[in-house]
Amino acid sequence: MRSSAPDYRLTVAPMMDWTDRHCRFFHRLIAPRARLYTEMITTGAILHGDLGRLLDFSAEEHPVALQLGGSEPDDLAQSARIAQKWGYDEVNLNCGCPSERVQRGAFGACLMREPALVADCIKAMQDAVTLPVTVKHRIGVDNQEDYGFVRDFVGSLVQVGCTVFFVHARSAILKGLSPKENREIPPLRMSVVRQLKRDFPDVVIVANGGLQTIDQVRVVMSDAAEGPGVDGVMIGRAAYHDPWLLRDIQAEVLQDADRLPQRRDDILPALQTYFESQRARGISARYMGRHWHGLFHGQPGARRWRREICEGVLGPQALFTQLVRQAHQD
Repeated sequence: MRSSAPDYRLTVAPMMDWTDRHCRFFHRLIAPRARLYTEMITTGAILHGDLGRLLDFSAEEHPVALQLGGSEPDDLAQSARIAQKWGYDEVNLNCGCPSERVQRGAFGACLMREPALVADCIKAMQDAVTLPVTVKHRIGVDNQEDYGFVRDFVGSLVQVGCTVFFVHARSAILKGLSPKENREIPPLRMSVVRQLKRDFPDVVIVANGGLQTIDQVRVVMSDAAEGPGVDGVMIGRAAYHDPWLLRDIQAEVLQDADRLPQRRDDILPALQTYFESQRARGISARYMGRHWHGLFHGQPGARRWRREICEGVLGPQALFTQLVRQAHQD
């Protein structure tokens, strides 16, 4: 069910090749109130591609946002209209991806160097749809690491009415580092994210980058000498490798542990039903199951779960019901 007032306290980052609809449905079972994001989809793909393949999602995924990659205001506006028609709850503009392929398309993190263009893009989408239009970005680009750079970037978007910012607390190094290295080598500077919240108290600032534990979430959302707590967290690869972390963060942040699954196998009946419905549509068992590896992370039976369910060693016609009952009993 859609929320009339977006809640950004717990969100799951858009991750290329990872957060497809099968991953998002799985995350929804674990964290019923998390806000979910698609992989980045370019405006070119949306305007010229197979919309059903690109945009379809399950109703259970709400609230779910479409992340767009692009830099042409008209194309972004048209893509946003399609997103709204398709039933998405939000449109998010990618201003943080450092990959060379994305740079060649003149979008992603390199857009931070063109705040006026980004403002035009945001305004064009706002004029086109009634959905929230948000931005995900870095704290700097290459040698532009001073706080004034990201402050002015955010300020220019606030002026056109953007009110929600997902801030990856690392700079993007556009030449010389791979996307993986860009997630690891530039230092995390959460103090910059806090400073943005201090300077823009009326907008939503969501922290992203390196958040892997409940303690880290608790710290970044609490006031400190270096600045106020942020409004929410966006969890990336930690949610993929150990998805039960999302359940624990929701319990911590939203204080609703009694409404959440208490055991990992509590979600198996719904996951089984989903699996069977998707198999009936011709979706590969391995294609779906690759996203579910981490359900029993660190638990007895985790290896069997990965081998027999997620990797489909028994083949796509494996008896899913029997295996889900036994996978965590080793």
